Amino acid sequence: MKINDHEWMEKLSSMAASNSIVDSSLYAKYDVKRGLRDIKGKGVLAGLTQIGEVQAHTQIGDDESEMGPGCLIYRGIDITEIVQGFMADGHSGFEETCYLLLFGRLPDKSELKRFQKLLSSYNSLPDDFVHDSILKLSSRDIMNAIAQSVLSLYVLDDRAEDTGIPNVLRQCIQLIAVFPLLVVYCYQAHAYRYGNKSLVIHSPQPHLSTAGNFLHMLRHDSKYTKLEEQLLDLALVLHAEHGGGNNSSFTVHVVTSSGTDTYSAIAAAIGSLKGPRHGGANVKVVQMLEDLKKNVANWDDDRQIENYLIKLLNREAFDRSGLIYGVGHAVYSVSDPRTLILREYIAKLAQEKGLADEMRLYEKVEKIAPEIIGHERKIYKGVSANVDFYSGFLYRLLDIPPELYTPIFAMARIAGWSAHRIEELANGGKIIRPAYKSVAPRRHYIPIKDREKS
Repeated sequence: MKINDHEWMEKLSSMAASNSIVDSSLYAKYDVKRGLRDIKGKGVLAGLTQIGEVQAHTQIGDDESEMGPGCLIYRGIDITEIVQGFMADGHSGFEETCYLLLFGRLPDKSELKRFQKLLSSYNSLPDDFVHDSILKLSSRDIMNAIAQSVLSLYVLDDRAEDTGIPNVLRQCIQLIAVFPLLVVYCYQAHAYRYGNKSLVIHSPQPHLSTAGNFLHMLRHDSKYTKLEEQLLDLALVLHAEHGGGNNSSFTVHVVTSSGTDTYSAIAAAIGSLKGPRHGGANVKVVQMLEDLKKNVANWDDDRQIENYLIKLLNREAFDRSGLIYGVGHAVYSVSDPRTLILREYIAKLAQEKGLADEMRLYEKVEKIAPEIIGHERKIYKGVSANVDFYSGFLYRLLDIPPELYTPIFAMARIAGWSAHRIEELANGGKIIRPAYKSVAPRRHYIPIKDREKS
C-alpha cells in the first residue's frame, strides 16, 4: 500500500469511528440496557431455557439482604452435587455431564456406558482431514483454526443442511467427540508451522475418557497421572454450560433461530468464545500473576500485594488495562461456585507439583483483590474471583500451553452449545431479532455536484 493510500485509510478509519459513536447518555434517556444488562449488572431476560441456570447468589434464611454463595445448575441439579457425585464414584464426569445436558436427565450405568461407546465410535476424523484441512491451512490463531475445521466438516457431511432433531443430535454428538482431536491437532499444526516444533500425531484411544484422550494426544510420550486426568475432567465439567445468556450460548440461539446449519452455528459460537472478554481471560490471569511475581518481592506480605493490585486498577502495572483479571463476573456477586470447586482440587495438584507456595499466592490475591476493587471503584454488586482465576493456573500445572486455554474452554462448552441448539430447534421459535433505536439525525440527499469537498 502506498503512503498516500495509508494516510487515506487512516482518515477513513477515523471518519468511520467518529460517525459510529453513540452518546452514552442516550442509553439512560431511552432506557436501553447496554449489553442487555442493567446498571447493577443483572441480565435482561431474553429467553427461557431448561438447560442451565446461573444464580448470582442464594438467600440465607428469611433475610433478603443476607446473601449466600452463587449457584450454577445443570438441568435442575446443582453443579456442586454433580461434582461430588462423580468424584466420589471415581468415574470421569464430562461424558455423564454431556448426557445430562443433551437429554435432560442423568444416565444409569448401562446408558452411560452405551453413550461413551457412541462418542468413541465418532472419535475420529475423515481420511486426510488432518493433512488437508488442518496442516495445509494452519492458522496463526488456534480458535480460528478450529472454527475453520468445523466448517470443513460441513463439506464432508451429506446431510449438513438437515435441521431435524435426529440429524442435529447426530451432528452434535460427533462434534463433541471430535473436538479434542480438533483442539490438539490444530495446536500441533500451529506449533509445527509457526513454532518450529516437531510434529507428533497420536490417534485417540477408544477406552480413554475425553480428558484422558486429550492428554494422551497432546503429550509426546502420552503419559499422565490419574490426578491430572481427574482435574482436567473436572475443568471440562465446570466449563460445559453456563446458561443461555452467556455470549457464545446466546450466539448459538440467535444463529440457530435463523434456520442455519449446525456447523455454522457452532463456528459462530467459537468466534464469540475467542474474544478476551469471554473465553480468553484465563490466559490473562496467568500472565498477570507472572508479572505480580516479578514485582512483589515477598509473596507473604499482604501490603506489597495490595500495592501491586492498586497499580493494576490505576493502569500502572501489567497491561495497563485497569483490570484485575479473573476477579468479577457479569452475574456472580458473592462467589462463583466453579471457583470454589476448582480451588479445593487444584491445591492437591499444586502440592504434587511442588507449587504450594504459588497456590497460596493465588489464594491471597483472590482474598485481597475484591477488597481493593470495593475500595477503589464504585460498584453496584459484590465482586469475587471467577472460574478463570484458577483455570489458567490448573492448565499451567498440567503443562498445557497457554495457546490452548481458550480452545479447552470450547472443547467443554461444545456440550452446552449443542444442548442450546437442540432446544432452540425443538421450540421452533421465531428468528431472534431485538430492536435497535436509531439516534442519527435526519438529513437530505445532496447531489454529488453540490457537495463540498472536505
